[in-house]
Amino acid sequence: MGLTNVSVLLRVKLEKEQKKEGVVDEMYLQSQLSKREYASRTAQIFKEEELEKATQNYDKNLIIGRGGFGTVFKGILPDNKIVAVKKSKIIDENQIEQFINEVVVLSQINHRNVVKLLGCCLETQVPLLVYEFVSNGTLFDFMHNIDNANNVTWKTCLRIASETAGALSYLHSAASIPIIHRDVKSTNILLDENYTAKVSDFGASRLVPLDHTKIATVVQGTLGYLDPEYMQTHQLTDKSDVYSFGVVLAELLTGEKPISVYRPEEKRNLSIHFLSCLRENRVFEVHRVGILNDDNKDEIKEVAILAAKCLRLKGEERPSMKEVAMELEGMRLGEKHPWTRSEINLEETECLLQETSLNTNYETGDSSNHGYSGYDSLKVHVPMSLNDGR
Repeated sequence: MGLTNVSVLLRVKLEKEQKKEGVVDEMYLQSQLSKREYASRTAQIFKEEELEKATQNYDKNLIIGRGGFGTVFKGILPDNKIVAVKKSKIIDENQIEQFINEVVVLSQINHRNVVKLLGCCLETQVPLLVYEFVSNGTLFDFMHNIDNANNVTWKTCLRIASETAGALSYLHSAASIPIIHRDVKSTNILLDENYTAKVSDFGASRLVPLDHTKIATVVQGTLGYLDPEYMQTHQLTDKSDVYSFGVVLAELLTGEKPISVYRPEEKRNLSIHFLSCLRENRVFEVHRVGILNDDNKDEIKEVAILAAKCLRLKGEERPSMKEVAMELEGMRLGEKHPWTRSEINLEETECLLQETSLNTNYETGDSSNHGYSGYDSLKVHVPMSLNDGR
């Protein structure tokens, strides 16, 4: 059980699939492999028997998450290392595409705030993916589970925001090949035992050629977090991640979900409601219970203003993730950055977001059970509802 080149792993999978009737079309998989010019890092090969033993033959009591496309199990390897094993339940070309994309993207990343892909198993019909185990669930669970109320302090929220921004900044500007995550949301941010943030789920991500600043693509993402400009133009840029991160900041500040049909209509879309409150200087009326005190009022307002800048309708007017990360880290260290005081037209942004919202069919239920969704990857060609299992 050693390390080998990712592209070689996938070619081994191709050879196996040739022996299995009706699982994956050979020409399709070969064409996908030939496009993965960046698949140059390494991943560990796990044997099917090894993962069956680690998960006690996929014991239902070891399930730590479910999604529409698969199940994630807690596993213990022979060296007592705890891992998360993602087992897909749908066998089609999209699953193989997602698998290749996840492996290739994560093979480019080495960052403490990005979940690590340890390896994969190619002996099954749909490859199994093995990740580091992150014990405290998702940021969504942390924010919206009443049992976590005592752990949700402003200091912790600010650190999680700073770590997540740092990871996204790394993806955009410091990774060997720039990466746009494409589905930034609270269910794709995992938390370890110390509430350290780990950005996860790279099945929808895109590697960006060094001579490109945007990619024309089918819109993909989650309603409530989707960049309105990306929805309208189908042009994916790193500023699409910035918008989504702005929604996460608003979520952290308010404790509210991005979209909920159970809120009054004017409050249904969190981005619109949040900007309205900020414009009317009511930001402290919508803060989450338990985080506000006299010592952090200024910081909370600064983060609210930063979130609003991330939520600007035009991507070119949003800050970069590097600027966002610097600002948040500066707050943790008590520093200020001069660019944060630039003007922002909240009324115009709010009105434009409302117009975009009216043109979008939300038809979503409330999101209440995401499970351990940060490990799950799926590919769809329409915006994903907040109540879809991930």
